[in-house]
Amino acid sequence: MRILISLLRLLLCVSFVLPQLTSAHKETLVLTHVTVIDTTGGPAQPDMTVVIRGDRIVSMGKSGKVPVPPDSQVVDGAGKFLIPGLWDMNVYWYEKDYSPLFIANGVTGVRLMLGYADQHEFRKEIEAGQLLGPRMVIGTRWVEGPMVYTWSIPVASEAEARQAVINAQKYGADFVELGGGETLPRDAYFALADEAKKRGVPFAGHVPVSVSVEEASKAGQKSIDPLPSGIQGGILVACSSREAELLKSLRDALAKALASDQPDAWEELWAGPAFRARMQRALETYDQQKAEALFALLRANHTWFSPTLIAQRNSTYLDDPAIASDPRFKYMSARKRSQLNEVKDDFSKTGSPEDTAVQKRVYQKYFKIVGAMHRAGVQLLAGTVTEEPEFTIPGFSLHDELALLVEAGLTPLEALQTATLNPARFLGRERDFGTVAAGKIADLVLLDANPLQDISNTRKIAAVVYRGKLFPRASLDAMLAKIQVLASRKSIGDALEATIKEKGVDAAIRQYRELKSTEPDSYDFDDQYELSQGGGGGRGVGERLLDAKKFKEAIQIYELNAEEFPRWWWTYDSLGDAYVALGEKGLAIKNFKKSLQLDPAQTYAAIKLKQLSSQ
Repeated sequence: MRILISLLRLLLCVSFVLPQLTSAHKETLVLTHVTVIDTTGGPAQPDMTVVIRGDRIVSMGKSGKVPVPPDSQVVDGAGKFLIPGLWDMNVYWYEKDYSPLFIANGVTGVRLMLGYADQHEFRKEIEAGQLLGPRMVIGTRWVEGPMVYTWSIPVASEAEARQAVINAQKYGADFVELGGGETLPRDAYFALADEAKKRGVPFAGHVPVSVSVEEASKAGQKSIDPLPSGIQGGILVACSSREAELLKSLRDALAKALASDQPDAWEELWAGPAFRARMQRALETYDQQKAEALFALLRANHTWFSPTLIAQRNSTYLDDPAIASDPRFKYMSARKRSQLNEVKDDFSKTGSPEDTAVQKRVYQKYFKIVGAMHRAGVQLLAGTVTEEPEFTIPGFSLHDELALLVEAGLTPLEALQTATLNPARFLGRERDFGTVAAGKIADLVLLDANPLQDISNTRKIAAVVYRGKLFPRASLDAMLAKIQVLASRKSIGDALEATIKEKGVDAAIRQYRELKSTEPDSYDFDDQYELSQGGGGGRGVGERLLDAKKFKEAIQIYELNAEEFPRWWWTYDSLGDAYVALGEKGLAIKNFKKSLQLDPAQTYAAIKLKQLSSQ
């Protein structure tokens, strides 16, 4: 343990030195003799010099013909290949300390599909140079039907749908995100689409079962982002000659789940005889002509599609030991690794061999559909669903996604475009990103091998240039080493749960304080989810106690979490819920007000306060 602590301290020192190594270079950075990959489809440009000043490329041309400013930092790129920084366009990212994983993998930008106040603060720190992490485009909470969750914006009417768009603008979201429960009522969907068009606010995400994919495209939904482990259907159902029948079946199943108070009611949407019959029907009624017409419509309406093949594959093939034993999980926290084990255990309990067989047939067909969509001209965006419990890993999994896109029928260049040029066009930022050219922002990846010959060469990173600063391979390796040490820390939540079972909550809280004082580097004390909610599908200590109706004990844990993370809104929601369960209305109101103060964009606390005030 002393060795581990010493290594952690050493690497923490490295983390403070790195910004100096990369930002204290001379004013101008010059890459010479490099081969520039043209992501627009033009021929590669060998033996080029790229001159970077500040955060932009100021000039580029043949080496020897482009003046190298005196006192520049010069990097010999002979034998190297230069591509734009990569974007992951389907991300759920909440672990601040692990953000350098993206940069270490050449991922310089992400689209965050479910945004909280925390991520807006992360973005401010990144933009100010206080945190090393990717550029962020941030969505709202999930806009859902009338289901009240901390992560959702419940919408039951046209007026509430329009207000969701207004609030997205008010609180600085870059787009409205349609939720994974796919429960948004039909009239509310079209009201949201209308308000979004009026206000120039993009809306994207999952297509609710109340409308068809065709209707969503015509309504102006900017991108369709399928849900890996949720309600099955989506594009496959949209390509069926029995689409109306299948959508009705899905709506009926969803209504049944919403009306039930049984926790396993939702499982019937992705497991069991009704699920198998519905998916088998979709497979049998796939209509080639209908599919071609739909893809032509998506292309004409500029409706983008994010296949998330890596997440789809992982959630389908959880019975494959190689997925759960991926050695790159050493870069994920103990809590995240524990959640993945929970997902795998749940899969083995709820998914029968018959369910798995159908899911695999659906994935195999979906894989072919993605290739057909691309051939038909549908615009694709690379995405991984990173950090949801789909066994995807920040940064690393984007390279897996690119490889799967090539398997699906894209050329290496076309796959590369889904993470470079296409995101720039989708975001309306082609002036800044997407290609290597004078005037563009200097987010770049220097590769040891040509990605156009083999897309797996995007993994062979020699250096990353981010915001005009050079991060050579040694710096990237130091980032990964630091994160591996952070990830090796033990879960403090697991330690407390064991103590609670044996000695009670008071003893667990004493243990927490003692361990933080005596072994601060051995346990993960930096993760606000550990004590409260599990996040990403897992369960935290307080949440487990709340589920067990041990309300007073849960409150003790939540209060400890509030003490440790006083600006984390979610804990105050949990405290409010626990005090409601105890009949302590005044304390519940106090905590919900605190939550709303910390994150005004949320609706959960506002709804709870309204309910309490009417009692």
